[in-house]
Amino acid sequence: MGILNVTPDSFSDGGDHLDARAAAAHARAMARDGAAIIDVGAESTRPGAPAVAEHSELARLQPVLDALVVDPPGAPISVDTRRASVAALALDAGAVLVNDVSAGADPHMLPLVADRGAGICLMHMQGEPGTMQDDPRYGEVVSEVAAYLEARMRAAVDAGVAEDAIILDPGIGFGKTAAHNLALMRGLGTIVALGRPVLVGISRKGIIGDLTGRGVGERLAGSIGAALAAVDAGAAVLRVHDVPETVDALTTFTQMRGGRA
Repeated sequence: MGILNVTPDSFSDGGDHLDARAAAAHARAMARDGAAIIDVGAESTRPGAPAVAEHSELARLQPVLDALVVDPPGAPISVDTRRASVAALALDAGAVLVNDVSAGADPHMLPLVADRGAGICLMHMQGEPGTMQDDPRYGEVVSEVAAYLEARMRAAVDAGVAEDAIILDPGIGFGKTAAHNLALMRGLGTIVALGRPVLVGISRKGIIGDLTGRGVGERLAGSIGAALAAVDAGAAVLRVHDVPETVDALTTFTQMRGGRA
């Protein structure tokens, strides 16, 4: 999953793709480089990010969606949003998946996804982006995250979402300390055991900096190492900024272990 942030304040690439034509060109490049899906987001959910007004999120997203309709990237589109209204806009434009960091907290989100026959990625987050890193605490982070995701999966199914249309995301970096993030990566099998594909988004995140001492722009090698660890633990989807490098690493990794992803 290639990341396409159309935001001015995302932690790694904020402001890089605000122009709709540039955003569409980047989407096409990621698809050519091997991205199986393009994840478009118009609200930053980085730690400490302020809430974005609905009209601002819609205004950022609309021209990019229009550009992608005119010149499709060659890969399916996902929309990264917590709002059902924004998801509806993207689904109307041809998106097939909603990547929701709030796991359907908007009461209209799950019914919308069910009605449209779309997919949804349900992510765990403790708190809100603006405050989630203030003092995150868990008794046992792996079991608590797994229980939360299982409950949200059941809520989605109860709302009419097809179970085989659900992806689960433990939410690395969303209301977690470095120790919590490491525990989740090491215990990823518990999330995988819930029976749905697991998405891991760890590209360039703070945990990579914690482990390597590198700044955001110097975390490619660490991000690839984390991606391979996630796949080895059973992750089915990797949400990444650096598509060609990650694809090359995965190709080499899978072939050298006998072609098993």
